[in-house]
Parts: sequence; structure tokens; C-alpha cells
Amino acid sequence: PTAVPQPTEEIAAAPEITAEPTDTAVPQAAPTEASAVNTLVPEPPTATAPPTAASTDTEAEPTATEETEETAVPEAEPTETAVETTEPTAEPTSETAVEPTSASQPPPAVDPGEVPPVISNEYPDNNDKTGWENRINVPAGFTVTYVGRVEGHPTSMDFGPDGLLYISNQEGSIFTMDSSGNVSTFASGYTTPTGLAFRPGTSQLYVSDRVTNESVGGESQISIVGQGQLIGGLPCCYTFLHAANGIAFGPDGMGYVGVGARADHGEILDGSGRQDELHPLEAAILRFNPDSGEVSVYARGFRNPYDIAWDANGTLWVTDNAPDYGPPEEAHRVVPGAEHGYPWYDCDTCFSPPPGVEVLPPTYTFVPHSSPTGITVYKASQFPSNYYNSKFVALWSAFAGAQKVMRLADGPPQNFATGFAAPIDVVVGPDGSMYVTDWATGIVFKISYTG
Repeated sequence: PTAVPQPTEEIAAAPEITAEPTDTAVPQAAPTEASAVNTLVPEPPTATAPPTAASTDTEAEPTATEETEETAVPEAEPTETAVETTEPTAEPTSETAVEPTSASQPPPAVDPGEVPPVISNEYPDNNDKTGWENRINVPAGFTVTYVGRVEGHPTSMDFGPDGLLYISNQEGSIFTMDSSGNVSTFASGYTTPTGLAFRPGTSQLYVSDRVTNESVGGESQISIVGQGQLIGGLPCCYTFLHAANGIAFGPDGMGYVGVGARADHGEILDGSGRQDELHPLEAAILRFNPDSGEVSVYARGFRNPYDIAWDANGTLWVTDNAPDYGPPEEAHRVVPGAEHGYPWYDCDTCFSPPPGVEVLPPTYTFVPHSSPTGITVYKASQFPSNYYNSKFVALWSAFAGAQKVMRLADGPPQNFATGFAAPIDVVVGPDGSMYVTDWATGIVFKISYTG
């Protein structure tokens, strides 16, 4: 998705999700400017906000038929919390970016060279647990469990200190899900929330969403559920996409968030100066104080950084959605203070970087228009030991080569789990299993190692 969202991209045979008839309309994409291929962009819904951050902005959304499903609510679920603020109360303050260090330069980009697996185009009914469990392909020794399903289109997940899985959806709600798949509404009233993260050692849930949902001139924010806005005035939203996205807390206790660019591959700006001087908080990963909301730039050069995750060595990783014209998608090992390529790599006709600026290439690349979204690092012990510290990335879009979770370790990216409709986020649970949520179906899957 670049949509965070909702990715939008050209479609090469988007999957159809078969489900029982329903009267609920599925968001459809409307054609835009003519090009060599059919390009689709999200049609703004009348009642709900369009998707946000996630893939190259020309992918087509997978279609899924939503169904109404009654779910039992656990006895001790959190109560619903209304969002307290809609108007910005604190403007971010921009500090000088951390100077690049030569200590941890990323390895050269890797060509995936992958051949997508052959999978049936027939999707099970959204409530067919056995059908979906049999459809998802994983390596020998792993098993897939259909845990449960939330309404709407999921965008992000995180486990809370209570052991429950918290899931945001594009329509503005946050749900909890227990290990039996029971779902309860935790909070509502957000505008296209894209990032969720609990502050370690607390029950504070940080959420990124939008204040004003306008193309290019919008505004996004970071809030704490039950406490209101912490940071306002963050850039938003290229074609209703590219806002404040994934959130993660670092080993230093500070918060980090990816913020997308306000354009596809660079802006023509009035006046002189570099883009990152005129719009210092876009196309970057920001570091923020979780108490005061004070903001600084941690690293630059990411067109639409959908999600971020820290590995066991204290290195930050990010998924980045490439421009609409079709270059490979990216994952980066983030170097503090460095420039990672946007807009100088993300262009069909590129300008030279400013004098003295070293632009770092991506660490991994994926097939064009595959829309890398959620990323997690495996730091548990349930999987075999060689999986420790591997990165796992969800490829969201409807294009060939996506609809799967890939493992990033030594060498090129490897298929880990295939057969999804539109996987949007991936996290590791307290039980050591991996959880994947699907944007098109609302299903949450658990992948466990059983030997």
C-alpha cells in the first residue's frame, strides 16, 4: 500500500477475494492519467478517509468482500477510549540532523532475483479458517493458524503489556484481539491511523494519524491514546497518502517515526535552498521525545517510509515505497544523519545531490510495485536459531511478486510465507510466534514453528 495506508499502483491481475455476497461496498480505485499501463488511484470514500502511507502510489488495491461477523468479547477487555484532540497543540521543533557516522554503512543493495510462487487465484471465504490455513505456504516445520478477523482494513499492529494484540484499521478504530480471536473495540475516532507502538515499560499506546486529510497540504500527528496529541504539524499527504507512518521505540528510550514525502519523486519549490531545508520534517525518519514531543531528524531520503523496526544490534531498519514510474521497492539499514536516496535516486530524470552529500543506496530491493509495508525483526527463541535477528517484510500490493512475507537475512530476500491477499503488517508476539494481518480480508494469521 502506499496508502497507509493504502498503497495504490498499477495493476497486473489484482487478486479477487471470493466471499459471500454482502451489501458493503468495497473501496475501489479510479483510473487517473493515461500511461503505458493502467494506473489506479484510490477513489476518496464519502464516509471514511482514504488510505495512507504504504506502497508506490500507483498500485491497485486487492478487492475483498467484507462480511459482518459477531465476535465474543473477553470478559476483561479494555474499554473504548475516545480520541481527545483533533487540533494540533504542539508544533514540532526541528533540530539539526545527527551527523553521519562511518561506523555502520549499509551493505550494497541486493538484487532479489526472485520468481514468485504459483498460487491459485481462488481465495477462500473470509471466514473459512481451514481454507485460509491451507492456502498460506510456509517452510517445513512451520504451521499457520487463522487467529481471528477485525472489521475494515487493518493498517498496523502491536502487542500490549496485557498480552493482547492491538490492531488499527484504515477506517479509524483500534481493536484488541486475544489468543482465541475474540475482538473488542479499544478506541475510535482517528483519521487513517498508520502506526501503533506501546512505549516500553508502560501502557501508553502511541498512534500516528491525520489531522487534516488533504492532498499535499494536509497535516498528520502523533497522539497517545487517552491523553491526546503529542506532536502536530507533521507533513501530509501526497495524493492523500504519505503521512506519519510506523512508530518504534529505540534502545535509547526515544520514539522514532517514518514520515513520507509530499510528492512522488521530488518537488519544484519556490525560492532557493534544498528541499530538506525548506520542508525539514518530510521524507525522513524523525526522533521524538515521548514526554515532551520535541522532534529532530534522525535520517533523510525516504520517499514513503511505511514501517520501522530495531534489530538485536541496535540498528534501525525501514521499508520504503518507490515512485510510481516503477523502480524497485526498497528496505534500508538506516544510518543516523545520512541521506538515503530520495529524491536523488527516486527519479526518472535525476538531479545531482548537493555538493558534499553522500547518498546511500538501499540495502535490499524488491520487485517494482510490490509495496513493502510492515517490517519486524525476529528476536524471540521459538523459531530455529538461524532465524534470530532476521528481518521480515510484508509485500502488500496486488502485483505479481507481492502478497507475501519475505525474510531478509544473508543474501537476497527469500519467500517466507505466501498466499495472502494483501499482507499489511507483521509482528512477533510474546509467545515467539509471528503474526501477520491482511488489509484486504481483516484476518490475523499466526505462524509458529512446531518442528
